[in-house]
This record gives sequence, structure tokens and C-alpha cells, in this order.
Amino acid sequence: MALFGRARLPSRSALSRFLAALDQASVESLRTLFQEDLLVRLPFADPGGITDRCEQSWLVADVDGTRKTARQRALPQTEALPAPQRRFDQVCAKGYQGRKRGEVVRTRTVVLQAHTHQFLGTFAGSGNGDYRGELLRAIQVLRAYAKQVAIPPERILIRLDGLYGNAAPLTDVVNSGLGLIARCKDYQVLELAQVQAVLAGPPAAICTHPESQMTRALFDCPAVPLSAAGPVVRLIVATSPAAAESPSVGEQRGESVYELFVSMLPSPAFSAKDVLDLYLHRGSFETVLADEDSEQDADRWVSHTAWGQECFQILAQWLWNLRLEIGQHLAPVVVRTTEFAPAHAVSPTATSEPIATSEPIATMAYGPAQWAKRSFTGGYPGSAFTLQPDGTLRCPADRPLYAQERRPERDGSLRVLYAGRIGYCRPCPLRQQCQEHPSTKKPRRVSAVFWPLPSDPLSAPVPPLPPSPPLPPSASLRWRDWPRRHLRRHWLQLIRRETAILSWEPALLPEPLPEDSEPLLTREQRAHYRLSWSQRLARNVRPADAPRLSVLLHGLPVRFFETFRSQPLAVA
Repeated sequence: MALFGRARLPSRSALSRFLAALDQASVESLRTLFQEDLLVRLPFADPGGITDRCEQSWLVADVDGTRKTARQRALPQTEALPAPQRRFDQVCAKGYQGRKRGEVVRTRTVVLQAHTHQFLGTFAGSGNGDYRGELLRAIQVLRAYAKQVAIPPERILIRLDGLYGNAAPLTDVVNSGLGLIARCKDYQVLELAQVQAVLAGPPAAICTHPESQMTRALFDCPAVPLSAAGPVVRLIVATSPAAAESPSVGEQRGESVYELFVSMLPSPAFSAKDVLDLYLHRGSFETVLADEDSEQDADRWVSHTAWGQECFQILAQWLWNLRLEIGQHLAPVVVRTTEFAPAHAVSPTATSEPIATSEPIATMAYGPAQWAKRSFTGGYPGSAFTLQPDGTLRCPADRPLYAQERRPERDGSLRVLYAGRIGYCRPCPLRQQCQEHPSTKKPRRVSAVFWPLPSDPLSAPVPPLPPSPPLPPSASLRWRDWPRRHLRRHWLQLIRRETAILSWEPALLPEPLPEDSEPLLTREQRAHYRLSWSQRLARNVRPADAPRLSVLLHGLPVRFFETFRSQPLAVA
């Protein structure tokens, strides 16, 4: 629709009947072709990237979910009427709607390369979707893309929003070997000793947003564990003064609002302000999605089946990438370099005077988990739940339990409270053996206590003498990307200015039928019965003796024909 300038697509009923015949196998085959074609066709000589202050190159990719709401009619529900059947039952489900009005939603997870503005994949699901499973599929796509463009996987930086802010999905990204920059919503980490020690000191930086004039104080915590058995990440705590209204993002404690940002970026190469600016500005992809919604309308409802809707979204992203490629062939442009952040000023006395460094904060080491005993009702004890590497638990029914609270006790221990999901506990066949009563409205909860390991100062190794501190990195952050609107719109303007002449060869006159022969109609044709798809295709097929159609295009450049390996008849 966007390529040829049509005002609207075919009617919804006609398009929906075509897409209803698709199943999961056909859509997955189409997705495989889309990803293989993306890796083969690389229209940009340089994939772009961001160069840090240590002259290291990184590639930013955004993985985020968008929700499309659907409004339904209010139908009467009485005992005399049958149960209502909704057309969106296979496509949508109840979920988080945000600021959009509607009854049911569908979530689409998009993978975007932030420098070439190409879509690398799309995964959808009814309701809120399987955000963790879709994240794992996005990780596989990014690893294949890194191999194709010859970039180490650890240099691929995934940007995630608060939907993936729990310890489990963040651990999946860290264990995959890819880089990470995300917003965290596990505010229990503020109670950790190393985080409290950093918050008690002065902030690492104070930044002010140029448009909203919002001031944030940034605290840099270099090594914070995501969970009791999870990986260690870099945590940026941003604090701002609390307003009269409750904050929409972050958690308010006292007179301050706390926002958490998790990253794997090294501290010398990216300062705390660099991490925040990268997450809030160039790393986001809301502007690209806004262009996609206005030009292609990829989230419009075209099918009442899940696989038909997802097929349409894959084709929309494929068309977006094709427009970028054709625009690059017709009007080649060079990569743009933007000074994302200026270089740090180096003091003249930095070479003669040593840099004051603070001693690293000793991280607390905990022993194995101590579980609660079997309850008086005879339910499963805490030891029956297996602790996973990502910090979650696995119940005897092989369902996950997530950490809901981390509470430091007065005796120095750390108590972690795990809870499952009520959607898993209600249909569980082991619910009678696990919980106090099968009709309880709460999911299963498990408590674990972690005791700190005693430290032996005699067995601790003697730290070596600190080497001479190197100079702080003073290079500027440079963002390299390609224009997206110019490439797509140049192709549309070119195709709308061209002239196409369609000419038919003179057709041979058919032999006249004898007067006594009349066409015979079947009863189905007389009753106007609906034809099957095979009958429609057989009736609409072009006969071999039909006149030839000649298409003459005026004004297309030579580069267009060279791109598609065609020989032009004449070049204007």
C-alpha cells in the first residue's frame, strides 16, 4: 500500500479469507525466508554503530513490544442465549492496555537495528504475549545477524524497556553473551548493602533533560547481583525530586523517585550519563514505529486468525526493508556521524598527579538456601522447589516461581520470598498436595533464607600493589547511522513521477458459434453457488492465446535496472 500509493488495501473480508488458510508451519517458513533474505541482502556497506570513549565500536538493537487494542460490541448474555462467539478470540486476549481504549489486545515484539533502521524480526501473541519466549527468539536472530556482519556477539547491545525488567529475562540476555542496556523494575536491589553505600555518597553525575528540564542525580553501582544466584551487572540509579502526582515511571520513596537502569557497558568507556542518554535518546525506536504506523499500518486488523495476522506483519516489515534497499540503490548516501557526547576535558596535571581512587566495596557472599519445613497441612516443603541459575524456582509440576521480595533480616541473613502465578496454580493437578486448600485465591509462595559466609582475614590473599592509574578516556561518543526517511521517500517520489504505458496486441477474433448451440448452465451456476478456490483460479486463469501485454516505462534510471538485473530497452 505504501509502495504504490494506494488509498486502501483490499476489503477486510477478501483479505481475511486468504489469510485464514495459513497455519503455523507456513508462517514460520515465511519468517525463515524473511530472515535469510535479510542476511543475504545487505544494502549498506557499513552496519553503523556507536564508538565509545575507548574507541570500541558497539551495535545497538532494540527489542520491544507494541500492543494493538480491539473494541468489541456489548452483547447480551442470558441463559436463553448461546454463548457469544467473538471474531477476535483467536487473535486477541485480555491484557495490559496502557492508555489505549479497548477490551482485548494483541502484542507484537519487534527487533530493530537502530543504525540502518531495518527490521530484523517480528513475533506476536494474543494478550500480553510470551515476552520471555519472544525475547529468546530475538536473541537468536541477533546472534545470526552478528555472525553475518562479522561483529562479536558481545558488541551487540540490546535495549529493553521495563517489560523485561525482571531478573529472569535480564539473566537470559546476560547468559547469551550479548550486551545489555535495560530499565529494571526489581526495586528490591535498592536494599542491598553495596547499593546503599553508593547512595550514601555523592552522585556520579547530575543531568538535566533539555526539553522537560527534569533533573536527575545518577549513582553508578559497578557490580550488583541481579538475584541471589544470578549474574553481576552494572546498575545506574537515577533519582529525581518527587512531584505532587504519583510517578508513572519509577518508584517513589520519601521525597525522591528512583529509576533503575541495568547495563553491561564498561565504566571507563561509558559514563553514567552516557548510559542514560543512550537508553532515553538514540537507542529508542519509537520514531521508527511512528513512521511505520503512518505509512504501512502494520498493526491493522486484516485477519481473524493469529497466523494470518502475523503473516501480514512479516510482509509489512519485509516491504519496509525493501524500500530502504531500493532507496539506497537509487540515491546512494554515505553514513552519517554524529557527536553523541563531547569528549571529557583532561586536566593538564593528570599526567603528574595520581588519580584518587576509592577502595572497592566488598560484596557479601551467601551460603546455600535454607528452606522452610513441611507445613502442618502436609504440603510440599521448600526443599521440593529447585533453584534455577536465573534466580527462579521450579515447583514439582515444573512451573516457575519468581522472586517477589528480598528482605535483609536483623541477624544478617537475607530472606527471599518466591511466588508463582495463579494461572499456573489453578489448573495444576498437584494443587491439593501443594497448597492448604484447592480453592484458595493465592498462588503458592516459598520462603528461603540465605546466611552470609564468614570471612577469614588470614586466608584472604594479599592484594598486589595498585598499578599506576591510566589516563581517563577522553574520546567523544560518535553515533554512526544511515538516513531512513530520505531513502524511503526518494523511492516513492521517483515511482510516482514515472510514466507507464500499457498496450495490448490485437486479439484474434473467436470463431462464431453455430446458431443452434446454446450455452448450458448447471444448477449450481443458475443458483449462484459460491465457487471454491480451485474453481475460481481455474476460471480466472489467463489463457495461452490471450493477447500479450506490453509495459513501457519512461524515465527510470539505469541503476534501477542494474539492481534487479534487467536490460532496459531505452534509457531516458
